[in-house]
Amino acid sequence: MTDLDELVRAAEARWLAAFESGPTEPPSRVLVRGDTAPDAELVDSSGAPRRLSEFWAAGPALVMFWRHFGCSCGMDRAHRLVEELDDYHAAGLRVVIVGQGEPERAAAYASKHGITVPLLVDPSADVYRAYGVGHYQPEQALFDAPAEYLAHSRETGQSFLEARREQGRPPVDDPWRAAAEFVIDQAGIVRLGYSYQYCEDFPDPRVLTAAARLAQSPGG
Repeated sequence: MTDLDELVRAAEARWLAAFESGPTEPPSRVLVRGDTAPDAELVDSSGAPRRLSEFWAAGPALVMFWRHFGCSCGMDRAHRLVEELDDYHAAGLRVVIVGQGEPERAAAYASKHGITVPLLVDPSADVYRAYGVGHYQPEQALFDAPAEYLAHSRETGQSFLEARREQGRPPVDDPWRAAAEFVIDQAGIVRLGYSYQYCEDFPDPRVLTAAARLAQSPGG
């Protein structure tokens, strides 16, 4: 077993324990327009330290808070990001992702899904919480699963984990952590806070690019 495999197995165990215990934090109440965006130092997928503020230092940034690296919705968002990235850049946005896990798993995830923007990791979820990205409730995370999943028993979680492991995309880390995206202007002020109400609640990219263009226009 490689070091990466060992990290994945440990993250699977965390996922299963958290799945059984259920959400332990309030639902997301993300930062909104006019709030100051918290700065923080995290490491990227290479292990290098990066500050969030470097991404909005020269213009607006899109800061994306990801779900766990085994989440199907996150994989769909990665595919959309690849398709939408030129539009984000054309609107002047610098894009950065904040995810769970360790640099090694982040690097493997980025490579697998064609992610070319910086991917930072926040295993403690402290930065998630600073931006108000809390926990989904079972109906938000499991609305499209069979009804028995809503009780999030260990047996159900174990069965799900084993099935997904066989598919090569095991669930990992915090299953209840929500997703959100923020457009932040050069002054470090939130121009748009978008909270996913369920895991496939992807924002229309035009909402993000419009917020970016307004952030750069006089009086916008």
